[in-house]
Amino acid sequence: MQKKIVRVGDIECGSDELFLISGPCVIEDEKIMMTVAERLKEISERLGIKIIYKSSFMKDNRSSLDYYMGPGLEAGIKILAKVKEQFGFTLLTDVHYPEQCAPVADVVDVLQIPAYLCMQTTLVVAAAKTGRVVNLKHGQFLAPENMKHPVKKIEDSGNEQIILTERGYTFGYNDLIVDPRSFYHMNKTGYPVVFDVTHAIRKYGIPSKDSKGGAREYLPVLARAGVAAGVDGLFVEAHTCPSEALCDAASQLDINYLEEFLKPLIELHNVEVKYRATAQELA
Repeated sequence: MQKKIVRVGDIECGSDELFLISGPCVIEDEKIMMTVAERLKEISERLGIKIIYKSSFMKDNRSSLDYYMGPGLEAGIKILAKVKEQFGFTLLTDVHYPEQCAPVADVVDVLQIPAYLCMQTTLVVAAAKTGRVVNLKHGQFLAPENMKHPVKKIEDSGNEQIILTERGYTFGYNDLIVDPRSFYHMNKTGYPVVFDVTHAIRKYGIPSKDSKGGAREYLPVLARAGVAAGVDGLFVEAHTCPSEALCDAASQLDINYLEEFLKPLIELHNVEVKYRATAQELA
């Protein structure tokens, strides 16, 4: 199947060029946001990898009312707009409710549907009708081949600007498993596929500030497996000091390590592209 090219600014998602979605999990103070953006810009220029800047203005799935949920839509969008203006990044952020979609789409290039909301029809349709690119995350409860159903809702709403993101499947208690077969099934939709490697290592049920709330030791092996399986993009949340992050502290990557983390993945991607046609013939 010929894969569709989904354009996000000057990034051709689904082409032979690997792209990156990165930024802090949730919008924190402006200094952190701008520092991460500055480092991402430098990495993009040095490695020649194009980057979509990601951060959430709201996290509506925290396990306690005591946990930081983000600055909210209005304040969050202002900070994202400043990142775009100063550094020229295209932007991605989550939407949780249909009424958020239109105001977010005024500033943000990609509206992301959280994994646990991927089957929420009113939300998916509202995001689709903005005309913006929709990044549809694979629900932990859904077989990967069944992602065709929320994809069809977006298509039937008149939008074929779709990206699919894998972030692990429920396996046992509070754990996720990444099955490489999911990349195959989601590729069959014809849309670009991204691997969200930092969410795949979260240990759910454990506070993200607890060092046991994530398993960073698995980041390299999982990322390499995803790239070798033929994903079009990587999703790696990054922070200036992950241990002090207000969300997903145990799973975000230190921005100082991101460049070295990406180097072998870019090389591996180039090898995968070289032999992609052969792999497709075998399938």
